[in-house]
Amino acid sequence: MTATSQLSGLAAEWHTARLLFPIYSALAREFVIDLPACSDLEAGVEAPPQESVELAKQWLREVDERIQVHQLRQFLQTTPLTTQEVLQTILVHHLQKEKRSASDRDKIDFLLVQFFSHCAPSGLDDGDVDLEYVAQVLEPALGAVDSVLPPWLKPLEQLMQSAKHCRRLSELLHSGILEQGRKLKVQCGDKYFLPAAMVAFTRFSFMMRRVFFHLMHEDLNAILDGLRDLERHGVSTLDCRRAQFSAEEPVARLRMICQSWKVMFHAEYSSGQPLRMLVDLRAAVDDALAKNGVGKTPATASAASKVARAATASAGPAAQPNRNSAASASTVPEFEVASNSQEWNAHEDDSSPQQSPGDDNDG
Repeated sequence: MTATSQLSGLAAEWHTARLLFPIYSALAREFVIDLPACSDLEAGVEAPPQESVELAKQWLREVDERIQVHQLRQFLQTTPLTTQEVLQTILVHHLQKEKRSASDRDKIDFLLVQFFSHCAPSGLDDGDVDLEYVAQVLEPALGAVDSVLPPWLKPLEQLMQSAKHCRRLSELLHSGILEQGRKLKVQCGDKYFLPAAMVAFTRFSFMMRRVFFHLMHEDLNAILDGLRDLERHGVSTLDCRRAQFSAEEPVARLRMICQSWKVMFHAEYSSGQPLRMLVDLRAAVDDALAKNGVGKTPATASAASKVARAATASAGPAAQPNRNSAASASTVPEFEVASNSQEWNAHEDDSSPQQSPGDDNDG
């Protein structure tokens, strides 16, 4: 390596460290994580000596070890600091590690789909999300990638098709589709880091996000329609103990809660507890409709279907990648759900934050 190329490499490493420093610092404050000191990064030194660059690299390694996957996911999905440059820098930073742990793999997996979601246009149609297009969007981070699906990843196509046939969120959560996708990812081992494999898993995760988001809104719309039908038939309270509410929960209050969930699921990170409550609340409303002999009118069902379709519908053929991503695509949480789990958790990590019912009931 020549002296010039070494200096260029040091400058690039310092640029990465300076860009990540405020992001990691803000994340650490949010989750109360103790970080080691790094005086030159804190001072914002423009051209530090090589020793300072090495110290900054060590600082990044230590911080990476302290940040958990679910913390990185929650922070980047909610902070206004997230930009295309930030996502690409964090992604490339993890890809360039010589040794990658299972945690690094999960972070890379999240960052890939988050970067794709951020860059993809809001009107992207499902049919346009093929491997070639995903590889094109990810090229700034992965370089040029062959868009041929490796034979050992063909099960991903079958899982995506199965997910598209799910009609309710509970059906998806109990189907084992998400669990099978996760299992395949783990079984890949180091082959996961092959560029073609990362492109394939990014496409899979992005499509699962869309299905997940669509079904959440289908359930919310079905609940709201059901509550309106029940009110029209004189029903003012519901037994919603299965959804962790009271035995005589006011319909008006349930409607307010669902409206707040619409905002939360659309614009914020959400954890497993609200998802379970959502599924159980729909079941409670369905039971009440059946008990009271109330059925949806064609107009109501049609309206609910239109609203749900609008949440994920495309505006036209995909254009070239741009920085204006769909909010629905970029903010829906990652999810790893075990089909035999008693708790429908939106994340594989048991230490992920759980929202209590009270957090969601404040209007």
